[in-house]
Amino acid sequence: MKRAIFAGCLAVTLLLTAGMALLTPAGARPALPVPQETAAAAVLAPTPAMAPAAETDAAGEPAGFDENYMVRMESSGEIVELPLDVYLTGVVLGEMPPSFEPAALEAQTVAARTFTLRQRSTPKHADADVCGDGRCCQQYLPPEQVREKLGGGAAACEEKVAAAVAGTDGLVAVYNGALIDAVYFSASGGSTEAAAAVWGGEVPYLRPVESPGETDRYEGDTVRVDLETFCAVVQAQAPEARLEGQPAGWFGAVTETAGGGVDQMEIGGAVLAGTELRRLFGLRSTRFTVAVEDHAIVFTTCGYGHRVGMSQYGAQAMAQAGADFRAILTHYYTGVQIVQAEELE
Repeated sequence: MKRAIFAGCLAVTLLLTAGMALLTPAGARPALPVPQETAAAAVLAPTPAMAPAAETDAAGEPAGFDENYMVRMESSGEIVELPLDVYLTGVVLGEMPPSFEPAALEAQTVAARTFTLRQRSTPKHADADVCGDGRCCQQYLPPEQVREKLGGGAAACEEKVAAAVAGTDGLVAVYNGALIDAVYFSASGGSTEAAAAVWGGEVPYLRPVESPGETDRYEGDTVRVDLETFCAVVQAQAPEARLEGQPAGWFGAVTETAGGGVDQMEIGGAVLAGTELRRLFGLRSTRFTVAVEDHAIVFTTCGYGHRVGMSQYGAQAMAQAGADFRAILTHYYTGVQIVQAEELE
């Protein structure tokens, strides 16, 4: 049965383009969905109160945590209340290609569940726990959109993702007993990044780690900027930059982060952060090089996203190599434990 489900999802994966933003502002979206880009908090938030478990479900079996836990989601200006298992199924379908290995989908589910429960303690929305927009919270794909995008393969993909949700029912990632900020992204280019390198604050479980098996994902993507536009953008950000003479002479020293991204780059005597350049020129990641070609500046990037936390394509590579979801999560989130949400106070 699992093989049949996997084949059905694989045939329709390229039709799913719900994506994310873990990723914007990185330019055009890839063909496959990618995660939200949300700033990590340097201070761990208190664990939210957990809803009491119901005694049984509709079939008379003991109700699971996700089935009983209700989530308030803002969508298109309206507040929708739905069970956590239904919400997570829509999020995983919106954030990760359903053709991925079950262990990768399970890791994504635990990360998404952790993110959701943590959001309740520091909500961004006045009347809702989360929203369905990946640029703000997590991308939620409702059933009608799943069926519209996946056609005849929708049922198989929904079943496969629902199995990943059910198989990890109530599991969350914690650090020192508190829910983590379970940020994730599409592809790292070979190693992840420390939270401090992107958002400025140290987070003990968001440290750079190697991410083998995905170095060719989004490798060699380019952004071409004509010289006039490049000068205007850089000088608007750094008026002290002197962009005169041959463009090749504009670029000076470059420092790298521990995760292999551009930390700072000297341009026209001014120093700009790699995160600034990514934002200014819509780059897929801060792992980039710069060249001057035919009266233009060409950025060549590797990876996609902020590169902090769990790499989705890295999770897939680990799953294909035989890792389970716990191994994936503890690899990308340093020093965390996977526990039942009901055990948290």
